[in-house]
Amino acid sequence: MSLSSHPSRRNFVALALLLPVVTACATTGPVAEAPPRLDPATVSRYAAIDDDKFPIPAVDLKRLQTRNMRQVVKDPTGEQPGTIVVDPHNRFLYLVQEDGQALRYGVGVGKAGLEFTGSATVQYKRQWPRWTPTQDMIKRDPERNAKWAGGMEGGPENPLGARALYLFKNGQDTLYRIHGTNQPWSIGQAVSSGCIRMMNQDILDLYNRVPSGSKVVVLDSPESQREMAQLPPANI
Repeated sequence: MSLSSHPSRRNFVALALLLPVVTACATTGPVAEAPPRLDPATVSRYAAIDDDKFPIPAVDLKRLQTRNMRQVVKDPTGEQPGTIVVDPHNRFLYLVQEDGQALRYGVGVGKAGLEFTGSATVQYKRQWPRWTPTQDMIKRDPERNAKWAGGMEGGPENPLGARALYLFKNGQDTLYRIHGTNQPWSIGQAVSSGCIRMMNQDILDLYNRVPSGSKVVVLDSPESQREMAQLPPANI
């Protein structure tokens, strides 16, 4: 029997030819399971990564709000392209683009009273950074942090995750970082000791887009609570 004489087989082959082939340069591991409403490109962004120094597991998209997924929006900041703007109240980080757009990422932010605000510079960047708790962090939670007073090497258990951007102001280390996390469920919450945390897949993306010397603006509470109009998300 020929292909043309078998309708069900003909329709199956035609459908297969129309389906897009999705590839990702660093997502060779298993693809994250996701609700049916998400397109394959979005799912691919949060798949496991197994070709980095350490393996990065897929993000459980069932526990991740759609608003916190990386997406292109209308730029609400008015800053120059290349600027990073952190909106702590709404728990977003924007990387300003050309043509009035911005890449928006969901972030976790510092608890009340621990936040950094104002302008800073990405002094340098690190892959799988070493973490050393500050003296204030050790005082607040000695049981958890005192044992790491000498530092923790980078790796899957390190709270700074896969990448970190180190923020300086007027040449001085602010001790605040934009970094990954091994707790992706914390994105969208105020749980950190002041740093800005991102999903490891997102900090890898941001890390590859911004050079050292980039400007960072962290909004204060009144600025952060202003209404920010946004366009529907577009493909990245």
